[in-house]
Amino acid sequence: MSSPALRECLREWDDLQEHYQEIQESHRLYKQKLEELTKLQSRCSNSISRQKKKLKELSTELKKCKATEEKDDYQVKEIFDHMKSREKTFFEMESFLPKKNGLYLSLVLGNVNVTLLSKQAKFAYKDEYEKFKLYLTMILMVLSFICRFILNSRVTDAVFNFLLVWYYCTLTIRESILINNGSRIKGWWVLNHYISTFLSGVMLTWPDGLMYQMFRNQYLSFSMYQSFVQFLQYYYQSGCLYRLRALGERHNMDLTVEGFQSWMWRGLTFLLPFLFFGQFWQLYNAITLFQLARLPECKEWQVAMCILPFLIHFLGNFFTTLRVVHQKFQKQNEGQKEK
Repeated sequence: MSSPALRECLREWDDLQEHYQEIQESHRLYKQKLEELTKLQSRCSNSISRQKKKLKELSTELKKCKATEEKDDYQVKEIFDHMKSREKTFFEMESFLPKKNGLYLSLVLGNVNVTLLSKQAKFAYKDEYEKFKLYLTMILMVLSFICRFILNSRVTDAVFNFLLVWYYCTLTIRESILINNGSRIKGWWVLNHYISTFLSGVMLTWPDGLMYQMFRNQYLSFSMYQSFVQFLQYYYQSGCLYRLRALGERHNMDLTVEGFQSWMWRGLTFLLPFLFFGQFWQLYNAITLFQLARLPECKEWQVAMCILPFLIHFLGNFFTTLRVVHQKFQKQNEGQKEK
């Protein structure tokens, strides 16, 4: 007769066997549903592509046609309105469907599918991206303060610049993934981080010497100020986005950016002076480097190489901000005229 301990072990084994069968069945069903999902994704993507192609052809044909009656003209306008609405709908649909990676993501990640299939996963990734920006901004602000006022060492400067290179490289990858998942960040605010990556890389390779020491304190002070402004922007913009999303006026995947946007109009007098001061500091950095490059003692190629990124930063940030402010004033004037 078997012992009670052995009987207990055998009973537990029988339970495990039964549970194992359930696991196998669940996994079989999961693979089946996964195959069905993959086929359905492919069908949806192909249908949307065909529809967009047909709409583009129809739009071209409609533009060639001339309406002879007022009724026809009204119908054509109505069709174009529906087309614009459908483009927005397709954009939302495609954000939940696998898509080919862009050139940058293909070079970095290959053909890995980075599309997140649920709203919860998208929001979680977006929120994690925002927290990553906030925490790294705080770390960079503290580290630039230490390098500027406490430790005058090329080693700590190299650590700071290496962190900047890694930070901006990571931002470009994360932003590309967010764009693949429906985020509408685009234009200058994306290009800005690629230029920052290049600039930080050049600063990292700049050897210690007379030219480096002449520009070092100015650069570290600027980096400290830039991190401070980005810290202000994060809290201000996140508050604006939260209110506008609650009112249904902004897309849920919209992000905080390192610049001024039309939806940030409230609090304009608070934020714009900080932004413009930082932008003109970028111009001042470019001018300082140009003067250093003309000195006979200047032998390092990094001096001349840093001029263009700082100048592009100034031009891009300054004129993009002016354009947004101008557009907002135009909309306000149009609204007052309608009243």
